[in-house]
Amino acid sequence: MSNPLKIKKMKKIKKVLKVILAIVIIAFIAIQFTRPAKNAGEEIAANQITAKYQVPQEVQQLLNVSCYDCHSNTTHYPWYSNIQPVAWMLDDHIVEGKDELNFSTFMDYPVWRQYKKFKEIGKEVKDGDMPISSYTLLHRDAVLSADQKVLIQDWVANSMKEMEAQYPANSLAKPK
Repeated sequence: MSNPLKIKKMKKIKKVLKVILAIVIIAFIAIQFTRPAKNAGEEIAANQITAKYQVPQEVQQLLNVSCYDCHSNTTHYPWYSNIQPVAWMLDDHIVEGKDELNFSTFMDYPVWRQYKKFKEIGKEVKDGDMPISSYTLLHRDAVLSADQKVLIQDWVANSMKEMEAQYPANSLAKPK
């Protein structure tokens, strides 16, 4: 025979769990109406990296597929970006990515920062730190092969050499 106190306690627990589940469902539905702004900023040709630096077509394609969703003013949003809290997480990645490097506003950077960004791009790609694994997990086409990494690194090295030929060495370092 079952203990009546245990049965009563189990019923209470079930009732509390139903209330908690209802609250979670209501909260999930409610947050769907709060959305971050989409990353669809203005593209001004004079501000983009391509305004000054030669970007070979193959490298540009790699940047478009593997970098621009987080590092430009034009993100191509997947279907799941319409579901909260995923949209907030994506927005956080995009804001952080653009804060670190924005190809759409690259020419707004001082020369020393452009040079530094080229150096960082080369290192991040070489080390496999970019694109980040959480992005490539869902965007398999963004995974860079060894040959593609070399293409990007060569482009970076050539761009840095162009800068070194054009600017005095002290202008390529951050001012103190």
